[in-house]
Amino acid sequence: MTNDDNSQRLLLATQLRAFRALQYVGHDQFDYDTLQRLTDIINYINEGISTTANLYHAYTNPRSIRWIMANRMLCLQAITAGARNLREDLTNRESNPTDLPLPGSLDVENPVARARGNNGREYSIDQPVVETALNILRKIKVPTKKYERPSGIFGHASYYGRELFYLLFMNAPSSDQLSSSRFTKKNGKLVEAVRLLEGAARKNNSDATFLLAEMNFYGNYTHPRDFSKAFRYYEALATLTGNSTAQYMLGFMYATGIGGVVERDQGKALLYHTFAARGGNTRSQMTLAYRRYIGIGAAPDCDQAVYWYKKVADKAIAWYRSGPPGGVNWRREAFRWADEEGGVYGEGASVSSAGYNAMRDVHSSADASLDDVLEYLDLMAKKGDTKATFGLGKLYYEGSRQLERSYKKAMMYFVVVARKYWTKDGSINPSHPPGIDKIAAQSAAHIGLMFLRGEGTEQNFQKAKVWFTRGRANGDAMCQHYLGLMYLHGYGVEQDVMKAASYFKAAAEQDNYYSKTRLGALFLDQGDVVTASIYFEAAARHGGMEALYYLAGIADRGLGGQRHCGVATAYYKIVSEKAEGIHSAFAEANDAYEIGDKELALIISTMAAEQGYESAQANVAYLLDEKRSVLSLDPILPWIRGGRSSLLRNAALGFIYWARSAKQANIDSMVKLGDYYFEGYGTKKDVSRALTCYHSAAEGHSAQAFWNLGWMYENGLHVEQDFPMAKRYYDLALETNQEAYFPVTLSLLRLRARNFWNKVIRGKANTINAEPDVNTPRTFKEWISHFINYNEEEEAYQRALRQQAAADPDAILDEAGHAHAQDQDLNYYDEDALDFDDGILESLIIIGLVATLVLLLHFRQQRAARRAQEANNANNQQQNQGADGAGNAAEDRGFFPRPDDPNFAAWVAGGLGR
Repeated sequence: MTNDDNSQRLLLATQLRAFRALQYVGHDQFDYDTLQRLTDIINYINEGISTTANLYHAYTNPRSIRWIMANRMLCLQAITAGARNLREDLTNRESNPTDLPLPGSLDVENPVARARGNNGREYSIDQPVVETALNILRKIKVPTKKYERPSGIFGHASYYGRELFYLLFMNAPSSDQLSSSRFTKKNGKLVEAVRLLEGAARKNNSDATFLLAEMNFYGNYTHPRDFSKAFRYYEALATLTGNSTAQYMLGFMYATGIGGVVERDQGKALLYHTFAARGGNTRSQMTLAYRRYIGIGAAPDCDQAVYWYKKVADKAIAWYRSGPPGGVNWRREAFRWADEEGGVYGEGASVSSAGYNAMRDVHSSADASLDDVLEYLDLMAKKGDTKATFGLGKLYYEGSRQLERSYKKAMMYFVVVARKYWTKDGSINPSHPPGIDKIAAQSAAHIGLMFLRGEGTEQNFQKAKVWFTRGRANGDAMCQHYLGLMYLHGYGVEQDVMKAASYFKAAAEQDNYYSKTRLGALFLDQGDVVTASIYFEAAARHGGMEALYYLAGIADRGLGGQRHCGVATAYYKIVSEKAEGIHSAFAEANDAYEIGDKELALIISTMAAEQGYESAQANVAYLLDEKRSVLSLDPILPWIRGGRSSLLRNAALGFIYWARSAKQANIDSMVKLGDYYFEGYGTKKDVSRALTCYHSAAEGHSAQAFWNLGWMYENGLHVEQDFPMAKRYYDLALETNQEAYFPVTLSLLRLRARNFWNKVIRGKANTINAEPDVNTPRTFKEWISHFINYNEEEEAYQRALRQQAAADPDAILDEAGHAHAQDQDLNYYDEDALDFDDGILESLIIIGLVATLVLLLHFRQQRAARRAQEANNANNQQQNQGADGAGNAAEDRGFFPRPDDPNFAAWVAGGLGR
């Protein structure tokens, strides 16, 4: 049988199975949408197979042909499962036309509902057994470890001493004691629940199968992690029901190879994520969009990337608008764990904690000092400081990672400020503190917002309007915006778009980006794409989610101009990543990291990293990085490394995420990627790529990258040994980060010593030579000569010669062997070129100066005599006046003129010259 015959048979088998699947779905009814979805699935199957094996080698190798056929059979089974899923989806659509997006996060979705597939159906009669097992599992108490930050002098001393020891000797991923020690054994309740679930799973109960898969994968309910069992359960569930969550998990395991159950296979990962995404799984849609965006498992495809990112962005906007007036209010949980410890390379050595970033409040410093800030603000508020009172209200209203929101406390502080400016009837308090009007207006805006949204109080549109009106009288932009929002949607008032637009315009003029978004939407509705884009771009600079969404749509559709797929993809990606709650579980990952469960933190963060979150990619790489310590004790104490979790010892996976994070403009990750290339850690050693990474990071002003480049030029690693270049990079490292003074100084001292020795032994390295002084000061004679004989072209020529001589003093030599540039400098002010003798020149200059001085003295004496005469005449006139003029007589200033005298200014100017 020829290769072509094999290919044709496989293709016909695929088409036949797809046709039967379509018959199964639609029966006698033709559903074009379903047909299109199945066609897309088949296309993705072919693309996925082409990435997992080379067809040419497959058809010429008997073993490979078995692999291809097995892979095809897997795809055909997936088609059948997907078709069954589509049929049930169509049945649901007929009974319930509302097609709501499924939640995609770990905790939002009910585990039983997720196990039942997209329609919530159950396929087994053993459901009571599953419910009994769930009730048992809910009674199991999961032990937690409280993470406490250091406090006091001794606490901080102990903390930083321990951190220093870890940095020098043991700074690698810590042993995951929480995961490895707590969950190694099953207690009685857990054993009973697992027994019930396994019995139901053997009868193909999807809920039981899904719960067992989740427990083995995440370690839920203190169940020991077993990735092999989890994979089998997920695979069975995906084959049995076409469950999109199970397909997503299989795609995730193939993409990362986590747990060592399967080898990394990006083709299979793409295949499973495609099926899950087609089934509505938000996490797979996000993952698939990122993979098609940068080209993982397949060639980059902007159209596919923008298609899937738009799917997620649509859900994100729907989720945002599903909240109270003004949208959902959430706190962003995605951040880099390394930044809490000063960055990947420590405090001052990392870009995230050096230079400009050192002046910013990072998470750790802000959280560590939060108690002090609250205590200080509370003290000032009790003393009547309105700014401190308002600040407390803002803190409690917005909350933070270490401070839970408290709407009641926020309302209390806002009301305290407002009551100092307004009385109960709304009139202005005549005895209000000065300068309180702006802060009172901001407090009124927050009070009105809480009434509008029903935060900490009952929703009351009328009260909200009262407070917004008070704040608007003082010109508060926030009050103007929300008044516009009330009139736009008719919240407690008659809907009036024109009045809403006027309020939005007033707020937008004060740079309120929410109002700019609303104005842009109004202009877009009128078809004015240009004006709408201007407002959207202004709002997008502040990170406005809706503004970014509108800009993505304009770029994707090419409204008002040419279509820009890349711009649309980038905007949709930002919008999708802002809605963390619908597809990611950063809060759970952060909590796991805080309590020391590094395995769980790694698992959840890796999922977010696969979805394209740069912060998650950096976190995963940081957890897997075992090259942090300066003086590792692993060779001396090998049991230290052996005690770490095997899940956290995966240098190859860490290298992948350093690379992906670096590709998303993380400078520290770029430097770390260079380190991995340089040492051959997690990848093949490649010094040239390491050099490229350091150069790229240096463009991002990384002092560590500058130092690394200096060290490579000093030692001639993959570059010509060049001490001047090494010195240049060391100097740039110090210029970029002043905190690097000590290490850079030591490096420069070593470089000077090596440079001296290189001169002594006449080494091959380029040495550091004393720089010629090209700015030698000219004598007075040279200045005069240059002024008289100035020639612009000659001057430019001589300047070029001096610069060339400074750059390469040995490049231009005359016949005698002297530097040509130096010879030109000697002859440039040639004494023979002067038309008169130097002595005559100096004499003429002296005579001219003396004559000028004599004339000035003569003029000064004449002016003083004239003023004295005028003063005497004025004095005589005053003496001849009558008695009634005696009281009005001007003050006799003698020789000095009066201030109102027209000559007073000239006299003062003359006096200043003495």
